[in-house]
Amino acid sequence: MKKLNILIAIAAVSMIAFGFIQNDKKQEAPSGATVGTNVGNKAPDLKYKNPEGKEIALSSLKGKIVLLDFWASWCGPCRRENPNVVATYTKYKDSKFKGAKGFTVYSLSLDSNKDGWVNAIAKDGLIWENHVSDLGGWQSAGAVAYGINSIPAGYLIDGDGVIIAKGEALRGPGLENELKKLLK
Repeated sequence: MKKLNILIAIAAVSMIAFGFIQNDKKQEAPSGATVGTNVGNKAPDLKYKNPEGKEIALSSLKGKIVLLDFWASWCGPCRRENPNVVATYTKYKDSKFKGAKGFTVYSLSLDSNKDGWVNAIAKDGLIWENHVSDLGGWQSAGAVAYGINSIPAGYLIDGDGVIIAKGEALRGPGLENELKKLLK
């Protein structure tokens, strides 16, 4: 049995090394644009339930600039970043951007404990409506789809659903700096 596990591990590593398995999930969108997680790609759609059980799709926010924010209640760096996101949301939520009207946040929590998630939303004053989770923790389907291996992690998506910035560039004052570039 131990030899079989070793062989399976070697096969998996080989498949990753030779490109048979790719972390950046790409597919063809109906419009012909490439769907993927790189800047310039159409953002893969996500659809998860909010704390009240209502499904919210990332694509339902089309027409706005959206911060796709991967976080969790147990993540210290995420919780320290939340005041920046709240301040930026408050300042830009009704702004007019090139190709978009308004700014919002789609918060995808990697929590596995609903009470911890809901309490953190309230305690941190996360005032936007788009809080979702499948309560799958690190195995969350959204985290897997976007290749998330550390949090906080963010993707800035334009009004057409295209990723325009991601990663460290969106932390601290970076998020506001990116939004300023997009103002009309």
